[in-house]
Amino acid sequence: MNNKIYTIKPDYHTKEVLTKILNEHPEIKFVSLMGIDIGGNGTDEKIPIKLFLDDMDNMLRYGIQTDGSSVELQGIAILNNARVDLVPDINSTWFVDYNNEYFCDESNLPIGTLKIPSFLVHNRKEVCSRSILKRSTENFKNKLKSLLYDNPQICKKYGFSYEDIQEVSLTSATELEMWVQTPEQNADLEALSASQTLKEQYWKRTMGTVRTVIEKSIIELEKYGLEPEMAHKEVGGITNTIDSSGKITHVMEQLEIDWKYSNPLQAADNEILVRELLEDMFRIHGLVVSFKAKPLEGVAGNGEHVHLGVAIKTKAGKRINLFAPKDMKEDYLSEIGYGALMGILKNYEVINPFVTATNDAFNRLKPGFEAPVCIVTSLGGTKESPTRNRSVLIGLIRDIDNPLATRFELRSPNPYSNTYLVMSACFQAMIDGISSAIKSGLSTEELEKQISKKTGESSFYLSKDREYRSEEDVFEHYTEEEREALYGKAPSTVWENLEAFNKCEDKQRVLKDGAVFTDDIINSFVQVTKEKWLNELKVRIIPSSIDIIRGFAKLHRDADCDLDVINWENVVFLKTKLMKDTLHKKSVFTKLVEALNSKDYSSASELQKQMNEKMTELRLAYGAYKRNIF
Repeated sequence: MNNKIYTIKPDYHTKEVLTKILNEHPEIKFVSLMGIDIGGNGTDEKIPIKLFLDDMDNMLRYGIQTDGSSVELQGIAILNNARVDLVPDINSTWFVDYNNEYFCDESNLPIGTLKIPSFLVHNRKEVCSRSILKRSTENFKNKLKSLLYDNPQICKKYGFSYEDIQEVSLTSATELEMWVQTPEQNADLEALSASQTLKEQYWKRTMGTVRTVIEKSIIELEKYGLEPEMAHKEVGGITNTIDSSGKITHVMEQLEIDWKYSNPLQAADNEILVRELLEDMFRIHGLVVSFKAKPLEGVAGNGEHVHLGVAIKTKAGKRINLFAPKDMKEDYLSEIGYGALMGILKNYEVINPFVTATNDAFNRLKPGFEAPVCIVTSLGGTKESPTRNRSVLIGLIRDIDNPLATRFELRSPNPYSNTYLVMSACFQAMIDGISSAIKSGLSTEELEKQISKKTGESSFYLSKDREYRSEEDVFEHYTEEEREALYGKAPSTVWENLEAFNKCEDKQRVLKDGAVFTDDIINSFVQVTKEKWLNELKVRIIPSSIDIIRGFAKLHRDADCDLDVINWENVVFLKTKLMKDTLHKKSVFTKLVEALNSKDYSSASELQKQMNEKMTELRLAYGAYKRNIF
């Protein structure tokens, strides 16, 4: 088992070296070109290794052909122009995906598939999520270098000259949260909610199979060179049960795993590797892992915080964090740092559709579950003693003694957010803000005042009628009305989120700067996301809601107390409003389906909000009714 290889670095991506490596490892039986479509799905095909070896020159240069039915590129790969090429990215790290349930006869090692991150090409244009992120990082670096060239005083302030720059270095990392459970054992939501309220599972010691899988996973990630930093229990979970045979049952735990940062494209590729590895590891050990944003109602969802940093590497080998101020005790951020943060805050309306693209994602973004719901940042208490405000959309992370650690943490994404597009949109917004901040000529003290402005105060860049900074717990300190007045009303459905592209055309232009995003790509994303939204409503959410409603049965006897009768009548009223049609009135579900079928998406969005509100009200009403029954 010690002879397995886990990665093949870019320096080894030549025909001669690859042929030698693959011939020395007969357990690697397949090659898979992993392109990431607009929906965030990774392609996975099994190309026999012999075919790859025989035609390596052409395959590395031209890739392979497929058609648009295999990927989500709606509006781009259309029916009469469906050819899509998968072209290997020879500048990325390739990794070997092992099937630990199938072993090679020659080496007695698990069968491996060489997964090659690739680009999706249509009409000779790269149109996939990976290519968008590649263009975004290139655009950011080029624009930033131009700004530094034109403003040598910025370089001088931070101890370097433009001629010293070897490269602009963008760093990114994600944190992955997940729920792990025993299959076919339903969650006790009341027990989970109580455990979370009492904080019984916070950072507790893992045991049994869960501990085994986590420890094995960390060791595997080390072998892939991902440098895992930590794995631990998160906020949710209940204590496991042991049956008469000593086997642990009713596993229901929330976990988090973190690993070291990398460049943005590699960081996004790494996330896919980690997710697939964890799914395989838990499944082999008889457990199911869920990365859904909100797999369980009423308890904490799964987040995937995205960390973003910018530095330069000098020709002398020195690394300088461009977000860190000259004096960590005098300023929160540099001019570049303030500009980048303001860019995300100002343009978040057109970033958010990529972050929150599913019904499930919106289920997570609710006050009280440590998920951000409004556009606001925190700079972190005092300059001398940084804090971490977990109630904001994006926070500043800083360490007085380590300027290189200065970075931003975007808290809104979930494990199924398309990380490639989230990062792409963030970098586009950041460079827009940086450009405006530098051209303004404002000092760091003046920029701090700008980002800390009050409603009604003018700004060279930020909106006059908004605030952008709070060091308070925004869930506890403000009412919902106050939050909306200060930080804007957050969208609550997929459709409302997508509408931001139409309502914020000036911010959409930020995405399209440098041809990073195009009209075709944005329109394709809208089509992909809209189709998922309406189809999930029709074939999954409404039918499952009907099943839930039908399960809310009468429990009291006619002779029971008046309160039971009143409680039940309230339950029946809500059930009827949601799903029962009459000759003169249609139910919420019927009106919602009709709106979706007639493509009246604005009405469908409003009806979905009404459905969600009434379903929550019904659950609470039935819970109150049930608790009063002997």
